[in-house]
Amino acid sequence: MRGRFITLEGMDGAGKSTHLPWIARRLEQRAAVCLTREPGGTPLGEQLRKLLLDPAQHPHPETEALLMFTARREHLARVVLPGLEAGQWVLCDRFTDATFAYQGWGRGVPLVKLEILERWVHNDLQPDLTLYFDLSPELARARIAQTRDLDRFEREQLAFFERVRAGYLDRARSSPARIRIIDATESVEAIQRRLAAILDAL
Repeated sequence: MRGRFITLEGMDGAGKSTHLPWIARRLEQRAAVCLTREPGGTPLGEQLRKLLLDPAQHPHPETEALLMFTARREHLARVVLPGLEAGQWVLCDRFTDATFAYQGWGRGVPLVKLEILERWVHNDLQPDLTLYFDLSPELARARIAQTRDLDRFEREQLAFFERVRAGYLDRARSSPARIRIIDATESVEAIQRRLAAILDAL
C-alpha cells in the first residue's frame, strides 16, 4: 500500500523544527516514517542546499528556482517516491509550495514558469497533507535572530518575507483541502493539539 506524503511549510522561525520531531513520533505509532527536508535529503541535494543558503552567493532568481527543482528531482527519485512505494509516511520539511512562495512571490519568478517546472519534475504528485505554520515576518525574524547566524534567505528584508507569506496564503486558499493553516503564535501545547486533530483525521 502506498504511503502518505506530508509536508511542513512556513518561514524560518515559524516552529517547524520544534514540531517536526513531535509529528514524526506521533506518526510512528501507525506506520514507518521517513523524515527528510528540502532543499536536501540526498547527498547531491545537501550540497545544493549549502550553495543556496550561502550568503556569499547571489544567483539570478531563475537560477535559484532551477537549483531548487534540481535538488527536488533528485530527492523525489532517491527518497520520496521509493519511500511512498514502500508504504512509508514521508514527512518532509518544505516542498514545492516553498518554491512558489520564495522564488515566485518573494523573488518575482513568473508563476507560470514554476508551474511548468512543477509539472515536469513531479507531474500530478502532491502532498496528501501540508501543514503551513503562519506568523508575521517580524515575529519570525525576532525568533531566529536569538538562536543562530542568518543564512542568505534569512538576511532578506522584511518586505521579501511579506511577499513570501502572501504567497503561502495564496497557495493555501487555492488548495484548502490539502494545506492546513497553523497559527504559529499559539503555545506549543495548543499547536500540538491542533496537529493531533489534523493527523488523526488523516
